[in-house]
Amino acid sequence: MNVDKKRPDDKLKPGRPPVRAIYRALYRHWGPQHWWPGRTRLEVVVGAILTQNTAWTNVEKAMARLRREKALNLSVLHRVELNTLAEWIRPAGYYNVKARRLRAFTRMVDKEFDGRLERLWKLEDRVLRDTLLRVHGIGPETADSIMLYAAGRPFFVVDAYTRRFLGRHGWITDRATYDEVARWFTDVLPRDVPVYNEYHALIVRLGKTTCRRRPLCDRCPLKRWLPESGDGG
Repeated sequence: MNVDKKRPDDKLKPGRPPVRAIYRALYRHWGPQHWWPGRTRLEVVVGAILTQNTAWTNVEKAMARLRREKALNLSVLHRVELNTLAEWIRPAGYYNVKARRLRAFTRMVDKEFDGRLERLWKLEDRVLRDTLLRVHGIGPETADSIMLYAAGRPFFVVDAYTRRFLGRHGWITDRATYDEVARWFTDVLPRDVPVYNEYHALIVRLGKTTCRRRPLCDRCPLKRWLPESGDGG
């Protein structure tokens, strides 16, 4: 996948990550990831909300329960009793909170778009993102996951894995904002949905396999960029 449509990495400012070189290193190491898990646009939205503060394996259990209940459609999610919805998504953790967040999303679609998701997806990029961000419980990461994987718009997703590997390599501090980190990628990469999709999936793979809470830096495809003073821990 071509990530070299914009300026070369040697024009990046000192201290900024070599965005395309990182992508190439990850892609050579692991290849294509074929990711985001979700059969429909609505499933992607539900998954993006449920995955907050939990592992995807827990989300999969909650999604399986929703499928068994034939609840993965907007009407059921909107009209079912909130405590029943919470019980269905219990495996995802924080189930009462997440049930309210799912309901906030379905309420927005029902009230503003006559309950029709296809009308939501027709919004212009920035209007759509702003609309999502107005929903209770949807922050930038969740909104951009929905933008990228459900709406098919070129918005780069910054998650905990992204911040972790950037921080360990000395490219960001804890003070870096979500939008600042996202711009480091979007300022360099072409505005291309498959590239953003693959890049984020590769970062998730990195975070799960080598750049863990206790890092395995000797196995990391990005180890050549680690600061000389340490192992990234």
